[in-house]
Amino acid sequence: MEWETVIGLEVHAQLNTRSKIFSTSKTAYGAPPNTQANVVDAAFPGVLPVLNREAVRMAAQFGLAIGATVHRRSVFARKNYFYPDLPKGYQISQYEHPIVEHGHLAITTPAGEKVVGITRAHLEEDAGKSLHEDMNGFTGIDLNRAGTPLLEIVSEPDMRSAAEAVAYLKTLHTLVRYLDICDGNMQEGSFRCDANVSVRPMGQARLGTRAELKNINSFRFVERAIDYEVRRQIAVLSSGGQVRQETRLYDSARDETRSMRSKEEAHDYRYFPDPDLPALIVSEALMAEATLAMPELPDAKRRRFSAQYGLSAYDAGVLASSRELAQFYEDVVAAGAEPKLAANWVTGELAARLNADGLDIADTRVAAPALAGLLRRIADGTVSGKAAKDVFEAMWTGAGDADAVIDARGLRQVSDDAAIEEVVRQVIAANPKQLAQYRAGEEKVFTFFVGQTMKASRGKANPAKVNEILKRLLAP
Repeated sequence: MEWETVIGLEVHAQLNTRSKIFSTSKTAYGAPPNTQANVVDAAFPGVLPVLNREAVRMAAQFGLAIGATVHRRSVFARKNYFYPDLPKGYQISQYEHPIVEHGHLAITTPAGEKVVGITRAHLEEDAGKSLHEDMNGFTGIDLNRAGTPLLEIVSEPDMRSAAEAVAYLKTLHTLVRYLDICDGNMQEGSFRCDANVSVRPMGQARLGTRAELKNINSFRFVERAIDYEVRRQIAVLSSGGQVRQETRLYDSARDETRSMRSKEEAHDYRYFPDPDLPALIVSEALMAEATLAMPELPDAKRRRFSAQYGLSAYDAGVLASSRELAQFYEDVVAAGAEPKLAANWVTGELAARLNADGLDIADTRVAAPALAGLLRRIADGTVSGKAAKDVFEAMWTGAGDADAVIDARGLRQVSDDAAIEEVVRQVIAANPKQLAQYRAGEEKVFTFFVGQTMKASRGKANPAKVNEILKRLLAP
């Protein structure tokens, strides 16, 4: 039997607010335990939540970016469950009336573009964290994360493979970072994913029983976890068994999923409107702020890069994959670099160096104007493309700007026709055997003459002019 995979993702994006969603506590990562928690976060009797307006603006901006309905009225609800790091015994979330509904996100797959529906995005608070290490057999509770603002983004079950799920996740990750509503740091837990996975016989309309894979914190693990779970479910069904609706944990060390608990249904949480919070009314002023704060989005930027700079779809996509990288590229071009050459260097030499040193584009050691200066010297023939790589390495280590390095190392390229022609004539005269071979039709000997000329000029001759002059002088 052939099987079809059905995947929906629930993504928790931590919003880039300086304080929590219902209290004034800070949200900075890495603070000592319980130093960023107050009486509201710890659920002291009699305290009341106060909604963070900036979290609402960010949620509205996300809704606009995905073409969704941003409801002017939404409701906060209590999601009831007991866990030690949830002091109130319930989580403040949204249930029947979320702030954002019915959006979509276009993703790129090997088969072309695909549109994934987004069912809803709602605001909620995060829970705290249980600590087990170095606790002498006890469990410690850190409430620093309790009350951290989250936007939970729920997709439709529109994805049909792990690869599609990863493409969606990466596209969403890029979008929230472009909007500057989430830093997207998966290692710190500010962008994490639950995957709902099921399989069904090919052609069947009814969905299969799903398993929820919880809190996966890397793109690679999302793909591996889904692939494993699909194989597991197919094996269960093929042997005559039934898939249980449950929550499963992905173990990256063993590359397998394992059961955690039976999957809760909405009624298990006993949702009801939170009596401490009035209905959320999104004003015209807030919607205007969200609209004004909207940057050029990734898809629009890719299209503009292709049209304005003549870039391939691939190069435009790579450059637009990060708001910071796209801005760096445009800064290089604005400083006088030829657009296609700039794209090649930003996605090539610069990207490789950043990757090798484990740096982000914000930490580059060659600023945009400095890189543009080097690219101008390639374009005007001052330095060859090969020598330019050595110049770039020197610039990276702080040796100065391109002109200073080129002069200090004697790398200026010879472009004078007369000087190059003199070297070419000497090379031809010194190699009569190869000359005869070339003129007898052995065209591959041409590269021999190019190499000998570059060697004789100590690599300083302009390669384009060398080729031009050799073709003229080698002709019978």
